[in-house]
Amino acid sequence: MTSNLNVARRAGETRAEPVSKAAQFRALLNAPELDFLMEAHNGLSAKIVEEAGFKGIWASGLSISSALGVRDSNEASWTQVLEVLEFMSDATGIPILVDGDTGYGNFNNVRRLVQKLGQRDIAAVCIEDKLFPKTNSFIGQAQPLADIAEFCGKIKAGKDSQLDEDFSIIARVEALISGWGMEEALKRAEAYHAAGADGILIHSKMATADEILTFAREWGNRAPVVIVPTMYYRTPTDAYREHEISLAIWANHNLRAALSAMRAVTQRIKDEESLVGVEEEIASVRDVFDIAGNKELAEAERRYLEAAERKTSAIVLAASRGSKLGKLTEDKPKGMVDVRGEPLLKRLVGTLREAGVGDVTVVRGWKKDAIDLPSISTADNDAFATTGEVASLACAADKLAGDVVVGYGDILFRRFVLDALNDTPGDIVLAVDALSRGRDAGEAERLVDLVGCSRPFTGDFLDDEPVTLTRIGNDLAPDQVDAEWVGLARLSETGAARVAAEIEAMRGDGSLAKASLLDLFQRLLDTGETITVVYVTGHWFDVDDAFDLAKARNLM
Repeated sequence: MTSNLNVARRAGETRAEPVSKAAQFRALLNAPELDFLMEAHNGLSAKIVEEAGFKGIWASGLSISSALGVRDSNEASWTQVLEVLEFMSDATGIPILVDGDTGYGNFNNVRRLVQKLGQRDIAAVCIEDKLFPKTNSFIGQAQPLADIAEFCGKIKAGKDSQLDEDFSIIARVEALISGWGMEEALKRAEAYHAAGADGILIHSKMATADEILTFAREWGNRAPVVIVPTMYYRTPTDAYREHEISLAIWANHNLRAALSAMRAVTQRIKDEESLVGVEEEIASVRDVFDIAGNKELAEAERRYLEAAERKTSAIVLAASRGSKLGKLTEDKPKGMVDVRGEPLLKRLVGTLREAGVGDVTVVRGWKKDAIDLPSISTADNDAFATTGEVASLACAADKLAGDVVVGYGDILFRRFVLDALNDTPGDIVLAVDALSRGRDAGEAERLVDLVGCSRPFTGDFLDDEPVTLTRIGNDLAPDQVDAEWVGLARLSETGAARVAAEIEAMRGDGSLAKASLLDLFQRLLDTGETITVVYVTGHWFDVDDAFDLAKARNLM
């Protein structure tokens, strides 16, 4: 993750320097306005917290222990917790406040803990004034508290051991939880503040915030106050602002939400012996890949695996508005229309990435600035309103090199369609759908991009005789049609060069501006070029109008 930056002036120069996570947390803690930390218990939940827009993470001891399948009684060793924290810190760019329980022992354990947290870029730790091994605050009554002097020693030892001057130690006062009263809570808070604590976490298990607000009022903002409204969650948040609370921690809700969801899904699958009922209600596998950072890995592979045997790129033609979709494309091109929570074009690019396609270039036109997907290159056809598909392809002619997949920007397909295309020998290969001939009359009327082939589809998977294109266009007679082109083609290095040369020939004879890709391929056929086809049987569709869009949303 990229750290936030500030600007430091040195020797008359201005340069950007990274702001440490510890400094980010200290700024949150000391800011005049209330802010919030959200619980996380592993790298995935930490990413979700950051994705949601929180400025900091609470690494809950209860949640981490529970996620490891043990009790919140120091049954998970501090080194096991440290390993989880390392994953959380590496996965995110926002600061983490660690629930450090009682410090895992005496002052010496705290010293080592603080050093190890600092090595992992953890911003802060919270330690509580109870005895080791700890017992969760919400279990039992009148839990014994640590000696004040001994606990102050832990704070001092931790502050003396921090690796970053901005690292924070938050002292958690358990006097109210244990029934020792307000006077004891204030006494302990003052002692801990004097020992060097950067903030005071005052805890209560009352159903109302009366104790907490009374403490804040009597404390008088001598040091930042942190609260955990787990039990008194009905209290309006503005009450915390009025009492100058610095941070509120939502302490265990990601874990509890995950527990409920996993129980429900697991039981339903057990009962129904099927995934049909749950598949539409849970995150997609692609969502998992996205949050895990698979795209970054793909980019790294493109940078570092230069010796890969074959590098495939793609040119996606997405310049058209898609006027048949009406108001849906008033402010964006057809490729950016939502399909089950993601733009159509994003899903298309995702499938290309999954199949190992590296550099993806999208040719933009209508409302081009709306196409702002990460990790793509763009080329612009500013004359999209008066030109055709070949003119758009010509805008990315510099990308016609090496193995190239060329496709429309309004299609969706299963990965194996692209795998079949890539695995079929030939310099120019088109994927065609053999099922188009079997469609009913209503659907047949909608067919476009018709193709004739050297032989029809047999359905025999052992039949690997090459099939070639004989004709392509929208003017074929019914008895000439063997399939429908799905809008995907693969060009070898030789094929890409031949297509580029034909584009230049069309530019020279004035036919380029209005030509479709069908025209381009037919011209190549007419010159004697061999174009191979690979039959597929469904598992793709294009989005031309509202009917197609509804089908796409139902099938994704």
